[in-house]
Amino acid sequence: MIKQTPFYPRHLSAGGKIIEFAGYHLPVQFKGIIPEHHHVRTKVGVFDVSHMGRIRISGNDALRFINHMTTNDASTLAVYQAQYSVMCYPDGGIVDDLVVYRLPDHYLLVVNGANNEKDTQWLLEHRNGDVRIENITDAVAQLAIQGPKAEPCLQKICSIDLAPVGFYWATEGKIAGIDCLISRTGYTGEDGFELYIPAQSALAVWDALMEAGREFEIEPIGLGARDTLRLEMKYCLYGNDIDQTTNPLEAGLGFVVKLDKPGGFIGSEVLKQVAQEKPARRLVCLEMLEKAIPRPRLPVFADDNQIGITTSGTMSPSLNKGIALAYVQRRFSSSGTELTIEIRNHRARAVVVPPPFYKSGSRKK
Repeated sequence: MIKQTPFYPRHLSAGGKIIEFAGYHLPVQFKGIIPEHHHVRTKVGVFDVSHMGRIRISGNDALRFINHMTTNDASTLAVYQAQYSVMCYPDGGIVDDLVVYRLPDHYLLVVNGANNEKDTQWLLEHRNGDVRIENITDAVAQLAIQGPKAEPCLQKICSIDLAPVGFYWATEGKIAGIDCLISRTGYTGEDGFELYIPAQSALAVWDALMEAGREFEIEPIGLGARDTLRLEMKYCLYGNDIDQTTNPLEAGLGFVVKLDKPGGFIGSEVLKQVAQEKPARRLVCLEMLEKAIPRPRLPVFADDNQIGITTSGTMSPSLNKGIALAYVQRRFSSSGTELTIEIRNHRARAVVVPPPFYKSGSRKK
């Protein structure tokens, strides 16, 4: 049965085009992908991301458990700090990418919606010691407020000063009088926040936010623009750019893989070998050199030899040119390397560029 998020009635009243995504009815667009994309880049938009999985980890052994399950080092987290991380299979393939929050009396894992059930089961299968695992997805709604006007917009209905909250830090406060977890995180490259709201209070927060944001021209944004925004930043999408057949080192996620972490983690021995031998392929950014729109799963060539395959691709609204992510053989992964992508029986020219594609985001460090 397809689920609905607590914000579903507002998507309907705003004229959202509803699709099934990650087991939920969610809006793919409202006014259109391109105008919504530009709106987030220049003003402020709000995304319903309640389909994301939210898993609470507590107990005396919670930190040891999380460090065994994830590639990053959660022991470095201060209270209310967050970190991007990955869970791996023993062979180094990716179970999921996620965000880990250290909160005063527990940890919160935010995982991909389509992987919520799988991830929860994976964690339960590996639980040992004093560890409690609770999937709280249905009890908590999640909103992302993104764009250069996100802070002044949210500040109008927030009980605390948002300015001191750093990137990948969180705090607790009241939004429209409702207790929420507030984090300065997002998936767009713009400044912004994600709110974790008691599900029963979700609509009250939505309505207050839309009213407060009227002077900043706040608008609801759909999944379509969320995808183009994240792709311009080279943010990986599970199922496209990373999955159980890819490892985090070839995906360019080595910055969250702590191979020297005491005790290691699931998959660490394999990844140490990958790091020593260097990955055979790398996930790269490709910009089209001619008018063409790349899509996922297209072959990439160097001369007449296929040396890779695209994983994500679109027409970049910000750059007004085709862009793609692709796994290519390592020797073709250097910036400036010219390759071709086979698009509708035509090999269109492209060049490897350094990430991200879009370099003018308002995101605060």
